[in-house]
Amino acid sequence: MSTLVGKEAPRFDAPAVINGGQIIEGYSLDQYLDKKYVVFFFYPMDFTFVCPTELHAFQQKMEEFDKRDVVVVGCSVDSEYSHFAWLNMPKNEGGIQGVKYPLVADFSKTIAQRYGVLAADYDYDEEGNLICEGNPVALRGLFLIDKKGIVRHELINDLSLGRSVDEVIRMVDALIHVEKYGEVCPANWMQGDEAIKETNKSLSDYLSHH
Repeated sequence: MSTLVGKEAPRFDAPAVINGGQIIEGYSLDQYLDKKYVVFFFYPMDFTFVCPTELHAFQQKMEEFDKRDVVVVGCSVDSEYSHFAWLNMPKNEGGIQGVKYPLVADFSKTIAQRYGVLAADYDYDEEGNLICEGNPVALRGLFLIDKKGIVRHELINDLSLGRSVDEVIRMVDALIHVEKYGEVCPANWMQGDEAIKETNKSLSDYLSHH
């Protein structure tokens, strides 16, 4: 599988649930072009175990994403009706009630396939439709997309490994810094830390006191 980093994020139109309970058709990331950064993440399936912890973790940091001009969008291979039902289940019962960011319904599995996170053997029929074997789900893929629609960071975890939302925010901060100042961000860089210019002197100065 090749990386999407540096390439245009695959486009799609699909049903979604927004604002914690409104089902809409034709949801697309195109609406954010030239306006917002996008954190687009996949999770395996509704009504599972690691997934609700991640979805709530993103919601709990929504103020941090908002002030950085970032839209968070989740996606799984479930239907919009499954998303809706899960959104109406209380948190203390394993549900995701209170999650307000959009959840895309990739029931056809084509979005997961285009982003390279479909955990299944698949092929295409004569009409070009995706055909999957077994019970396909999405791996825990995450894609940071800039305002031009280009993927700048991707992360793909196995099904049982939850992600760090704080690390996602750190990567957003790094991207914003790079775009604003033209510097590069070294290992373990955090917002407010010293960065590096792409010169030998800047690197030498940085390494001399780190």
